[in-house]
Amino acid sequence: MERGGEEGEKVARLGKKHSPGSSYVVTCPKMSAAGPVWPRLQVLRALWALLAVLLAPWRLWAIEDIQKCSWQVALNKFQTIGKNLGRDRFFYQEPLGTVDSLFSQLVDSRFDLNKEYLSFPYFLKINYSCEGESSEALVRKGYLTGLKPMVLVTFQSPVNFHHWKIEQLQIQMEGVPFRSKAEPCNAEVCVMSWYTPMPIKNGSVVMYVDISSNGLGPFIPNQRFQVNINGFLQRTRDDTLQFTVGNELYELMPQYFVNAPSRPLWYTEEQAPVLILGGIPEEKLILLTDTSFKDFFLVELSIDSCWVSSFHCSQASFTATIYDAIATESTLFIRQNQLVYYFTGTYIILHEGNHSSGNWVRVLANECIKKLCPVHFHSNGSEYIMALTTGKHEGYVHFGTITDGRVSFKLLPRQWSVCEGIQGIQLPVASAEVVICSITWATFIADDYSLLLLVEIEDSKKYFQVVSYDLVSDYLAILYTIPEFIPDARGLEFLTILGTESYTNHPMVPTGMSYNPYNNLLFIWGNFLLSSYNTENYIYLAGFPKEQSIKYLVNSFHGDVAIVTETEEIWYLVEGSYQVHKLFPSKGWEVYISLQVMHQSSLHAPNETMVTLFYEDSKLYQLVYLMKYKKSQLVKRLVPVDQLLMYQKLNNDYLLERQGGHLTLSFTNFCPFTVMRLRDLPNPQIYTRQEIYRAPPPHVLDPSGLHNEDSLAVYQGLLYYLLWLHSKYEEPYADSVRDSTWRWWKNKKQDQDYYFYLASNGRSTGNMHIDMASYEKICDLKAKYELPERIFLDKGTSYSFSIFLTARGHSYQAEPGREGTTYQLRSQVNLGVVLADPNCIKVVVKEKVFVNYNSLLFWVTLSDKRFCFDQGISGHHLMKTSILVKVVGSTGHCFQDTHQGPRMQGNLMVPVLIGCPPGKRLAFDTTYTLEYNRLKNKQYFDCVHVDPEIPCFLFRDSACPVCSPPLFTVLYAHPLALLAHLPTHPLLFPPVRSSLLPPLSVLYCLGHANFFLSWPHPHYPAVFYPFFLIQDLVTGDSSSFQGSYVLKVVGGGPTLDTIREYSEEEIYRFNSPLDKWLCLENSPCHDMVPQSFFAPEFFFRVLVSNRGVDKSTYCDYQLIFLLHIHGLPLSAKRALFILRVSATVSVSVVILYISCCLLLPLTVKACNILRWKINNIITSESYYTHTSPSKVFSSPSGTKSGSNLSVSSHGISMVAKEKAAASEEALKKLT
Repeated sequence: MERGGEEGEKVARLGKKHSPGSSYVVTCPKMSAAGPVWPRLQVLRALWALLAVLLAPWRLWAIEDIQKCSWQVALNKFQTIGKNLGRDRFFYQEPLGTVDSLFSQLVDSRFDLNKEYLSFPYFLKINYSCEGESSEALVRKGYLTGLKPMVLVTFQSPVNFHHWKIEQLQIQMEGVPFRSKAEPCNAEVCVMSWYTPMPIKNGSVVMYVDISSNGLGPFIPNQRFQVNINGFLQRTRDDTLQFTVGNELYELMPQYFVNAPSRPLWYTEEQAPVLILGGIPEEKLILLTDTSFKDFFLVELSIDSCWVSSFHCSQASFTATIYDAIATESTLFIRQNQLVYYFTGTYIILHEGNHSSGNWVRVLANECIKKLCPVHFHSNGSEYIMALTTGKHEGYVHFGTITDGRVSFKLLPRQWSVCEGIQGIQLPVASAEVVICSITWATFIADDYSLLLLVEIEDSKKYFQVVSYDLVSDYLAILYTIPEFIPDARGLEFLTILGTESYTNHPMVPTGMSYNPYNNLLFIWGNFLLSSYNTENYIYLAGFPKEQSIKYLVNSFHGDVAIVTETEEIWYLVEGSYQVHKLFPSKGWEVYISLQVMHQSSLHAPNETMVTLFYEDSKLYQLVYLMKYKKSQLVKRLVPVDQLLMYQKLNNDYLLERQGGHLTLSFTNFCPFTVMRLRDLPNPQIYTRQEIYRAPPPHVLDPSGLHNEDSLAVYQGLLYYLLWLHSKYEEPYADSVRDSTWRWWKNKKQDQDYYFYLASNGRSTGNMHIDMASYEKICDLKAKYELPERIFLDKGTSYSFSIFLTARGHSYQAEPGREGTTYQLRSQVNLGVVLADPNCIKVVVKEKVFVNYNSLLFWVTLSDKRFCFDQGISGHHLMKTSILVKVVGSTGHCFQDTHQGPRMQGNLMVPVLIGCPPGKRLAFDTTYTLEYNRLKNKQYFDCVHVDPEIPCFLFRDSACPVCSPPLFTVLYAHPLALLAHLPTHPLLFPPVRSSLLPPLSVLYCLGHANFFLSWPHPHYPAVFYPFFLIQDLVTGDSSSFQGSYVLKVVGGGPTLDTIREYSEEEIYRFNSPLDKWLCLENSPCHDMVPQSFFAPEFFFRVLVSNRGVDKSTYCDYQLIFLLHIHGLPLSAKRALFILRVSATVSVSVVILYISCCLLLPLTVKACNILRWKINNIITSESYYTHTSPSKVFSSPSGTKSGSNLSVSSHGISMVAKEKAAASEEALKKLT
């Protein structure tokens, strides 16, 4: 205990510790009994509290006087950028037209101009504001001083992992300055803002936008915004948007909120893009928001509001109030009176089609529903909701399942009601027949696929039981019977319920339950608070007063719980501790309100009503209706829990002592340490599984640095193609570079210096330059001295960090060693670790004491125990658990001062997800496989037509599945170790006459060899060695797969166009030992007919899986790749047929040749004789033909003509005689 002086005399102690059950009474305005109030009395105590704050040894504000500034973000369509028309609603979900015309002008860039570049429909407009200054002047000043907003967009993974890939994807962008077009301005820099594209990703409807500064200009804290797609809008004929669920109202009437009780906000955690809140008295109105109440809409629902009353479902009165409202990923549920409705929005980006219901759909029409119970987490690709009935189906639960926007309900239990099941069990507390039985609350536990039911039973007395129902086995079990009266804690903070404790006269009246799947902590609440880690043993938290009754409980699922009572009190609890803190009304709240009055805060008013209380990013927020003099409004404000607790602590733990002639304040600090730091934190991405891309904007060559519409459109197209490359990076073959962006610019890498030269001299086309090397995946993100939001653990992996603590005062003591001869120092500062599932994870803590520094260092190592999870696909069916690291005695006592106010220290809760982490895959290592096969087989022949995407293997180099009989057995690290086991395996030595292939379903290989071996065979001397890699898409690491795996051929075809999937029967037949699978008869690759001059080819679709055979990982790797085999041999029948045909043709040719050689002279002689005879005939015919006409046409007139004719006849006769003589001589020569 610290005092003002050692000899001072203690006069008075004004700060007294109140008992846990006491409460501080303040005077509340009559108008706002349901919400926080403005303090008007107890002025003296408030001033004392303020004095205590001002004289506190810690600074309660930042050391430096930092101006309070904040980011402002608005969504704008491309047509409205620069026009300052406010915020557009996120409705359009598909990319707009192409911007190829702009990209075709950028010939001096490294990216591929032949691709298709689309644009997104929206931009983010970014400004910032500070207190007391104009936002326009601030933005202009920030730009001139070098300020640049850095934008990180996080895409939330969808619910249905069967339809979409589970991944944690982020894109880091930069805001670009853009001159406003709303007002004409002649200056170079007028009104301006920063803009950045708002990307859209298939399967993601919830997006988080984190805005931070680049470190230049004014100091602006980082802020997170939710920018979600609103699928409950439609476009009208005049191109405006209106709600599909009802009509929007534009005036908030006071009667909607004043004197109305607050109500819980129910939704699927991290998945609901649109939140709804009912509870407006006597109106069928809801509050609807797609920005987590950053802004909101008041909507009157378009439902029939009919009142159904019957003998089995009686209701005394009718009301239009919407009592229960639950939001899921794409569907909204409401309950009005005893009727349940749902509405499915239009999310084509989520469902790849329009699954919208179009209007409100009434379900469970013949049932009387008294309550809807939410399920906060999705599982197995679906979301869930529960409806509790009354009337004819009292004791049943309607269990609803929402998958891709389709809603279905089933009645549980299947055989009999819960009440009938309880009657069938021998209950020690029930001696008579049950008269009244009703289910008060239901909670769904996804890991066990069971329901926890809070059942009210009344026979001779009323009591409550916790009942478990297994949805798989239809088994009902009673877990716990809640005591009839509240236990007497006798001044203790908590009490373990053993049955031997004493009780008060106040009856226990439970009204609800809350379950945290990360730490298995169950709360049962009513006019008490019970907690349990195993649903069987319970602890009573005595800090909550029994005079109050809990209305609803809000869980952050990160270690914090807020409680709202029926009188609108707010209480707070840290999970793992047993002290319940009262936040409102309290002395700490009075101090906080007084400070807000001094700062003239616009988020507080003398009269206000709390509408709801909820957590967002582990921070507690209020939705409050402020009743001001001129204008009332509904605002969302932060509840500073840490600040309130510190004010409360200072108000209670101070002393007023007299020293000499004056009074001195002194404070008691119960925090066991003064400094707490986290050290040795590993790089977070390997555990958080966040894939981050860096996408900077184009560099404009304008001297002002301001962008225009063209550069913004180009930025849109670049982001679109980056996401397209990411989505297509699913090839089964391992890339040499584990970054999908390198394919974008790899063909122009050699020209990058030239493009940079053009840009630096202002000669780039399009007046902009794109540095493609800056588009990359970030794989080496460093830790930021804080634990990650959640971590993923694979089989046997561990996460380590250290905690450095500086103890308060001298808190060491010497203890004897184990042998009693030596002494060791032991600190009074202790570190405790709480594991939610100690059977699945373990932790090792090592301590080191630094006496000279009065400090301690704790090394904490969290590890998986390797046997609490079955194999699963990457990111699917992960087991939720957690680790809580706490410094003993720090809860509510230790605070760290930051520029944003005090922050509680000493409790570190980290959710842990066990299973196959997202972002891991199995890939066929074609590069190493080709190199290794070339080395081992001393040969390699590539295909005639080479495809760089699909590797090609020669048939005689392949042992599986198309060549020699492979060896199907376990391979050890060294091949020689296998020889001793070969004779014992019947499948290793098939008969020579057999060509049977052992079943591929039993093929598995293990060890460092990682290849198939072929038993030496004279006909098949070659061996095929496939290698596989485990690629981490998050960190970029690749390692050889060392586990076991199974191979199956699931498809194939002779060409890429004719590849088909085999049926289950074909897969079984082709991968069984009952058929021949060496490209022989009955196999798909048998008897392939060549389509060209080259040998036949075949493409096999090969499935590789380690399911059920690999014990080294939780990942169920499934890889399907194409195995391209060329040089296939012909079948035996076709080869024999070709041989016969070839032999026949060859023999025929030889015979023909011999015949020609022998008969050629005789043929020539016969031909010559024939020709001579033909010539003689022709000659004789021509002679007689010539002489006959000369006689006919002779003239009788003279001797001269007759003499001439005789001379001619004589000449012709002599010629004929000469030819005849020559022919006879030639004939003699031939003969």
